[in-house]
Amino acid sequence: MFEQATTKALFGDLDKTIAKPLLEKTTYPWEALDGLRDFILELGKTLPENSYDKIGEDIWIAKSATVAPSASITGPLIVCEDAEIRHCAFIRGVAIVGRGAVVGNSTELKGSLLFDGVQTPHYNYVGDSILGYRAHMGAGAITSNLKSDKSIIWLCSGEEKLCTNRKKLGAILGDDVEVGCNSVLNPGTVIGRGTNIYPVSMVRGYVPENSIYKSKDDIVKKQQSASV
Repeated sequence: MFEQATTKALFGDLDKTIAKPLLEKTTYPWEALDGLRDFILELGKTLPENSYDKIGEDIWIAKSATVAPSASITGPLIVCEDAEIRHCAFIRGVAIVGRGAVVGNSTELKGSLLFDGVQTPHYNYVGDSILGYRAHMGAGAITSNLKSDKSIIWLCSGEEKLCTNRKKLGAILGDDVEVGCNSVLNPGTVIGRGTNIYPVSMVRGYVPENSIYKSKDDIVKKQQSASV
């Protein structure tokens, strides 16, 4: 088993997402994407009316969330407490925006799960992806979710390979991942917890946790500061 890419390895606390019951059933987080639509539709029915407004058939927005008038939103969708959907954001449905998360200016989101505290603030595309607690996408960073030959996506790390059984899969970001501006995360990219990706990077496969990704041939472990 590809231990580094499991749900348990990538996300330290599933209480940091309203989708905890869905993720708890998975070995690898992308397995949750197949059931995300039905999960949203069922969960939405249970959300308290004193905390959430239901808009149309299948959109639930927390009363404490902020949604810009210029945003375009389609369900199924849950926008959690204190989240912010900014000017000209485009949400194409089958999405959960976590507590305090930001979907920013001209950012497009579809088929994705954003944990609490996620930041996608400027010109991002996030498709068929899961972004862990407090993950941050720099301006212009995108997830590429479909190979040019439209074949099944495999996750690779050195000699190790794992079939995802998906034709569409963007990126899986562990908790506290920082993705630099204008980076492209190729289909099926998985980034371990606490890792930083340099700006204007082209990333593919698995990137270890607590690392700094400068290029595919230059990935260094973060230095732990000595305690005082």
